[in-house]
Amino acid sequence: MKAAVYDSIEKLVVRDVPMPRLGANEVLIKVVNTGFCGSDHSMIESGSLKDGTIIGHEVSGTVADAGSDVRDVETGSRIMIRPTYCGKCRECRMGKPYLCQVDRRTIGLGDFPGGFAEYLKVDPRMLIPIPEGVDSQNGALAEAFAASLHGIRCSGKEGGSALVIGGGSIGLALIRLLKIMGFGPIALSEPVKEKRNLATSLGADIVVDPFNENLILRTMDETCGAGFDTVFECSGLGDSVQTAVNAAANGGTVCVVSIIMQNIEIMPIALNFKEVWLTGSYSNTHEENIQCLKWMSEGKIDGRSLVTDYTGLDDLPHIYKKRIHTGRAIKVMLRVGEEF
Repeated sequence: MKAAVYDSIEKLVVRDVPMPRLGANEVLIKVVNTGFCGSDHSMIESGSLKDGTIIGHEVSGTVADAGSDVRDVETGSRIMIRPTYCGKCRECRMGKPYLCQVDRRTIGLGDFPGGFAEYLKVDPRMLIPIPEGVDSQNGALAEAFAASLHGIRCSGKEGGSALVIGGGSIGLALIRLLKIMGFGPIALSEPVKEKRNLATSLGADIVVDPFNENLILRTMDETCGAGFDTVFECSGLGDSVQTAVNAAANGGTVCVVSIIMQNIEIMPIALNFKEVWLTGSYSNTHEENIQCLKWMSEGKIDGRSLVTDYTGLDDLPHIYKKRIHTGRAIKVMLRVGEEF
């Protein structure tokens, strides 16, 4: 089968690789769509991957085959894929199954090869059905929205003013979810005009170009000097964490949603004097994915508006160099199989 694999020199190359061999309790998935996540870019550029690694975890597809011990999984079923959890370890009992230390199995970033391929195999517990009324592209995009929903839940806030720093796919998904969930006013700080315009269509009340405006002065102006109740850092830039703290209201919350793979500096006294709660978020749960799929089926979310680049496996290495690594793309969507 065909796959886009990691190469330490070329970053991504397309090769023929062996078809997955199913174990008794494994399911073969025919990949339909795979989204390219910011964490995929971080992993590729980190140099920590082995040559030949297949990444990609934002996957929709159909069940092609199942092992002899698999029950209640029908061939042809439309599914998306999320990690397993045991429900018994310390992390699972804390309500954080995505941090499971006992039975966590995942694709692309874990023990199973990922979705930049024509087929992959998974544990049947990883399957989440895609409901009627949700197409395969939205099915693949549900995970990005679920990661954004998880960030909101990690913040502990259920409403109030909110600032999103960074208008990539996660930041824009956050804008849409904040609107659905009744937050307001909702602001986005993003230097790219096209992303600011898209944010407005998704529900942003305020958009700021931080290259041409002072974000903190604008924050004080828009919030009558109070600052934002919740600030979500989605840019991946280390300096933005301190900016987020500065933009937060007294007693507010800063949630770092982006994956920042470097040491950063913040001024702790800002935390002291404002009593800002600084937290982070990681991954998402089955339930959060199911909730986002439900909103998609109800027409409240259409993730396809985030897709700026639509490509096949053969062109992914080129798109990676010209559009993803340069930061020009918002969301790259792969069409691997026949869409539904």
